[in-house]
Amino acid sequence: MPTGPAPRAIVLAYSGGLDTSVAVPWLREHYGGAGTRIVCMCADLGQGDDMDQVRRNALAAGADGCHVVDAREEFLRDFAFPVLRAGAVYEGRYLLGTSFARPCIARHLVEVAHAEGADAVAHGATGKGNDQVRFELTVAALDPDLRVIAPWREWDIRSREDAMAYAAQRGVRVPVTPAKPYSRDANLWHTSHEGGVLEDPARPAPGDLLLRSVAPAEAPAEAEELTVEWERGRPVGLDGRRLDPVALVSALNARGGRHGVGTVSLVENRLVGMKSRGVYETPGGSILYEAHAALEALVLDRQTSHFKQQVALRYADLVYEGFWFTPLREALDAFVERTQEPVTGTVRVRLYRGRAEAVGAESPHSLYDPGLATFGDDGVFRHDDARGFIALLGLPLRVEARLRRRLQERG
Repeated sequence: MPTGPAPRAIVLAYSGGLDTSVAVPWLREHYGGAGTRIVCMCADLGQGDDMDQVRRNALAAGADGCHVVDAREEFLRDFAFPVLRAGAVYEGRYLLGTSFARPCIARHLVEVAHAEGADAVAHGATGKGNDQVRFELTVAALDPDLRVIAPWREWDIRSREDAMAYAAQRGVRVPVTPAKPYSRDANLWHTSHEGGVLEDPARPAPGDLLLRSVAPAEAPAEAEELTVEWERGRPVGLDGRRLDPVALVSALNARGGRHGVGTVSLVENRLVGMKSRGVYETPGGSILYEAHAALEALVLDRQTSHFKQQVALRYADLVYEGFWFTPLREALDAFVERTQEPVTGTVRVRLYRGRAEAVGAESPHSLYDPGLATFGDDGVFRHDDARGFIALLGLPLRVEARLRRRLQERG
């Protein structure tokens, strides 16, 4: 329970979901000393909520004020696109939509705390999850003097059912019911689903779970093609039209979702040591990853491409574990930035029943030489040159084989 002097003001990272809705009255009851203000901060990352209603809900729950920050373009430009350019994917399948949303939110949490003269911040992440780490590492990096309050690590609430009962007792509206007790996170990049029947990995996800995509079996029988334009590794246009990041990702979400693209059900290894099962919908992001990989294959040399794959693994772990504002992540970004200089061009992507497939790519920086790659008479490549190349490449193997033979002959 609370110890030490009451904070002057607490800024809560507020989403309007179950946990943060309950956190408002709980903070008021347990930290609301004389003069302590409880202020909410909600970052609009394109989750599709009515932000005016979110503000009203925060005030109705007992907050003294609520800041709503439009961070949609910043979220894509400064967080989603750097992860995309790095090619980072956690455990081969998760495109990290919640992971990099948290440092974006936490950065604004710290900024609002400074504007409000607050000496404490709070979040609604549970003690079992990754988000508590992501929020608190960001706060530590940006303002180590801010006190962090994590109600889930202090209160007597032990389940989502307990939280719903707590909210009902205090007349707080929450967006979940016992029939559909899913924990959801949504932003422009993805929608994630956890909890409820999903906690049994042997059970398939319910048919009514998806919010922005259709099941592949319900997608149109006709394929659709689109063209994504890139400049230095950043998506800048769709089908010949220049679009800002928000408009571009929104359009790709709609078209990918219509074809059931980018939905995965996976069991992942959480940072805190347990496994969890979730369903992720990332239609636009999945299209962009496919297109970006196809363009990189065209313009990056072999050594750079292979080393970048190693960087992508480390980058994904850093983002998943909450180490966004770190020297290592910034250093890896510097490497990625250099690799993206030639990643300019266009990629055609075909969407069909759950799959996004790059079917064509072109770039002024393409390293693909049809004259060298052809199986016909190119008049350039001298096939006999391969003899010396293979002889040198296999020299260590021949030396080792001869040594083994001598040792065997000696008995």
